[in-house]
Amino acid sequence: MDNVKTKYFTFAGSPDKFVLESGEILRDVTLAYETYGELNAERSNAILILHAFTGDAHAAGYHEGDKKPGWWDDMIGSGKAFDTDNYFVICSNVIGGCSGSTGPSSINKATGKPYGLDFPFITIGDMVNAQKALIDELGIDKLLSVAGGSMGGMQALSWLVKYPDRIRSAIPIATSAKHSPQQIAFHEVGRQSIMSDPNWNGGDYYGSEGPDKGLAIARMIGHITYMSDVSMEEKFGRAQKEGKLPSKFDARFEVENYLRYRGDSFVKRFDANSYLYLTKAMDFYDASSGEPLDTALHGAKAKVLVIAFKSDWLYPAYHSKEIVKACKRAGVDVSYCEIESTYGHDAFLLEAVEEAHLISHFLAKAAKNKEHK
Repeated sequence: MDNVKTKYFTFAGSPDKFVLESGEILRDVTLAYETYGELNAERSNAILILHAFTGDAHAAGYHEGDKKPGWWDDMIGSGKAFDTDNYFVICSNVIGGCSGSTGPSSINKATGKPYGLDFPFITIGDMVNAQKALIDELGIDKLLSVAGGSMGGMQALSWLVKYPDRIRSAIPIATSAKHSPQQIAFHEVGRQSIMSDPNWNGGDYYGSEGPDKGLAIARMIGHITYMSDVSMEEKFGRAQKEGKLPSKFDARFEVENYLRYRGDSFVKRFDANSYLYLTKAMDFYDASSGEPLDTALHGAKAKVLVIAFKSDWLYPAYHSKEIVKACKRAGVDVSYCEIESTYGHDAFLLEAVEEAHLISHFLAKAAKNKEHK
């Protein structure tokens, strides 16, 4: 794919306003987004890709000067699962993020300073409502599909519940209709590591040294949950550095070095306050808003493909099966596949061949059904 450029869409400028599910208000909301492929004359071939927690709008292709492509490049492009020869693919950075969309690090026009903790609480539903504003701006009445893994899968479910008439199909991958206590617990440890860093300064660290150590530790904790015992054994085993180390507690094991590297590199691209806001949004998410999930899904006419991975212990397959059962009880046309993989939760980013086989056939059927209606 040729070099791609990030675009920006700003809405809710005064006197308009973007009302959040909490009742709080944002104005001048910006979404960073990218598109791949061409929108057809009927505007019926659009697919919205929904990124995971630390993802962004750059899902495929290269920015000028990049050494690596977008985070789902193996899945988006000519002849790939989301085939840009046939589909118009869109990916936007969520509100609350830190990669071009309005979030805690954005400037609050009322004060001329970054929002910090003055940024309002956001939900998965707020992310989807902002995406809908973008889709409206692009003149797309109905999306062929919405698709994403992890937090992206939550957004796909939210589209299915909130805007069933605006999508023809949905592909939630390695996700959950609501977090378990264990998932919330891991997030809380990460949040505490950030807020315990003296440089966090109550969220007001912009323009000075940020809570880099706390954020790096939070990322290290998170990354452990994204892998599996098998994948760690295969990748690292108990391999160690040779020679004398400066300190007794320097990283000798290769897995220690890897986690430190992941933590240090993450700090360079992600905002600590966004980490807090987005993890809270995931933890509070409940696709059914407290009612039975099949009740929330009642009336949805979109076709659904749910994908899970056997080694994913962060979003275990039984979470996906609960979504499938609810879809069936609600009369939703749903398919389910559990992929054999050793990668753990990261499998949704790595098992491109298996996913592509399933998704390409599913999208072809969704497009064919659209043509016959």
